[in-house]
Amino acid sequence: MKTTILSIAMMLIAVVTYAQDKNKKMTFDVNGRCAMCKERIEEAALNVKGVKYANWSIPTHQLDIIMDERKTDAMKIKTAIVAVGHDTKELKATEEAYNSVHPCCRYREDNSDDGMHHGNE
Repeated sequence: MKTTILSIAMMLIAVVTYAQDKNKKMTFDVNGRCAMCKERIEEAALNVKGVKYANWSIPTHQLDIIMDERKTDAMKIKTAIVAVGHDTKELKATEEAYNSVHPCCRYREDNSDDGMHHGNE
């Protein structure tokens, strides 16, 4: 009886461990405006251990991620992004981090050119 319970417990642990995705795809909103923002956001995400791919879309403000769930999670990625000055829906960059971005990248301000910076058409 003891052996059966132990065997079942070991199988459950194996299933839970296996259920974590090695290549989980995620998408979330990140505020920004231009190609400089794109580079900063993607670099911040890629610097998080376990992130294999990051692509931020200037027009949609969507960050597509492929990550190893065994090494990281969405909050760690979002924390890295807000640290370089970009807001997400769940987390806001500090004023210090936000003010460290280039003036044209300041998305909280009302700029009439709709994010068309640095030759992005």
